[in-house]
Amino acid sequence: MPEVSVAQQRIRVAPASNLLDSLLAAGVPVAHSCRAGSCHACMVRCVGGVLVDAQSQALSLSQREQGWRLACQCQVQDDVSIELFDPIRDAQSARVHSCDWLSEQVLRLRLQLQRPLRYSAGQYVQLWIADDIARPYSLASLAGEDPWLELHIDCAANGAFTSRARHLQAGDSLAVGELRGAALHYDPQWQAYPLWLLAAGTGLAPLYAVLREALRQEHSAPIHLLHVARSAAEHYLREELEELARQYPQLQLQYCQATELAPALAQLRLVSRQTRALLCGAPERVEEFSRRLYLAGLPRNQIFADLYLPRAR
Repeated sequence: MPEVSVAQQRIRVAPASNLLDSLLAAGVPVAHSCRAGSCHACMVRCVGGVLVDAQSQALSLSQREQGWRLACQCQVQDDVSIELFDPIRDAQSARVHSCDWLSEQVLRLRLQLQRPLRYSAGQYVQLWIADDIARPYSLASLAGEDPWLELHIDCAANGAFTSRARHLQAGDSLAVGELRGAALHYDPQWQAYPLWLLAAGTGLAPLYAVLREALRQEHSAPIHLLHVARSAAEHYLREELEELARQYPQLQLQYCQATELAPALAQLRLVSRQTRALLCGAPERVEEFSRRLYLAGLPRNQIFADLYLPRAR
């Protein structure tokens, strides 16, 4: 039977066993979330032997050359030695600048980093709140304008991360891991194209950054932002958005609750086939958005989406 060496332990596993499952079964405290190879919470470094990797393209060539792998996507066929991701060693330290509630369920977290981070609107980071608890969060802040990283945390569900996040205070330490995401972005060549931003829940966070980036780059065509929330009280950032709408007449805002989404989408009318659409939220919501855009006649290569995958159990 193959043997996995990790943190001064030697674990015997059945051939072709999933690495993440094997580590968790042995009580090794490895962070994990989506199990789909998207969130990168379960990164480990292979320092000996070879792992069979189902998603080698999920990591950059540089990361793979350093030995990084996603435990959830790896099978153990032979003896291997691995190191767990260490937030202190492998991530950048950050301190909480401030945290406040944007609604009853959405916590705004602003972080100050040890060193500057170069990022673009629409990207996200891995946020570590403990050695074995990490989650990916989109950035709502705008580089060059905001002196902090801003993240919006949906605390509606009780999870390991959110239960700790609720008690964060200014000055607390966290760690920020790798920067990811390229689907949601603003291209300066879109200035004359209508822009649709369709967000569900805290999917508003990256689209808020994209919106501000578009306005900063003097986007001249109409912008339509639709926010879907569980209830009217969860339409957070409403004051900030409406202030932007007062300043920029090309910006149109629309809010609806989840139960009102179908008729709200049915009212969307494509005014130009040059429209660009950016979608963000839970998979079922993004699927609803995409279906409506397809029926409206928008080409698929003009639709950009980021899914907020639920945490696997």
